Amino acid sequence: MIDPRRLRILRAVADHRTVTAAAAALYLTPSAVSQQLAALEQETGHALLTRSGRGVRLTAAGEILLGHTHEVLAQLERAEAELAAYAGGSAGEVTVAAFATGIAEVLAPAIARLALERPGIRLRVRDAEGDQSLPLLLDGEADVALAVEYRGGPGADDARLSVLPLYAEPFDAVLPSGHPLADAPAVSLAGLSDADWVGQYPGNPCHDVTLLACELAGFEPRFVHSSDDFRAVTALVGAGAGVALVPRSALRGMDLKEVQVRPVTGPAATRRVFAATRRGAETHPLIAPVLAALVREAERVPGH
Repeated sequence: MIDPRRLRILRAVADHRTVTAAAAALYLTPSAVSQQLAALEQETGHALLTRSGRGVRLTAAGEILLGHTHEVLAQLERAEAELAAYAGGSAGEVTVAAFATGIAEVLAPAIARLALERPGIRLRVRDAEGDQSLPLLLDGEADVALAVEYRGGPGADDARLSVLPLYAEPFDAVLPSGHPLADAPAVSLAGLSDADWVGQYPGNPCHDVTLLACELAGFEPRFVHSSDDFRAVTALVGAGAGVALVPRSALRGMDLKEVQVRPVTGPAATRRVFAATRRGAETHPLIAPVLAALVREAERVPGH
């Protein structure tokens, strides 16, 4: 009989690619992870991992078992959800990992709504960039992830996740007040191909959105300054350091006296926001109301 606890370890190693990183995510020692994997190999009668550079990768047998692992763990999530519903499921804590503007746009209003409608549900928020919330979810450190689509990220068909689209928002061009296009009603990205750019660090989903939109416009942006803080990005633009693309919601409430904000024509720069749970957990009586509240608040986002 295969121990499902060892399947969780196998999936963590597949996600993190090293025993050390998987152990850190699971709050175990590397030796404990290695021992459990060895026991799993003995249970299955197959070698499941092989060395690959400084990390590990799954063997063909390991990939087969990983596919079943997703189904087994999803079914265990469903079992927990049904048991919680049977027991009442009216009170408890739900941890949500979310990025800053997602917190402001939908999560904070959802918390206020739930405080009135479902006072027994306590939400605990973890601030995480749009590409960081899903690893926290899959590692069991969050119950819900508020995330954005990004290249290389898990897709909607990922067997580990249940994904719920929330809203999409455009990016606006932010220009120094003295820029030649500052008075134009709208800006074509191709007209900014020779400019210096202020953007997020590689790996940030917003960096990917900017890069892809510029590629579709026929050029690669010349990033000179980098910050993951949109206020810092806007301040640098206002100082004449370059141009930028910024999600529209991130600009609300900012001091924009030194910059000009213009909609973009041509290739669309869009941030697509979704909520995710581990597959099978979406019907949990504590998690389902949180997802429903996020959907209702997302409908209020301008441009939804």
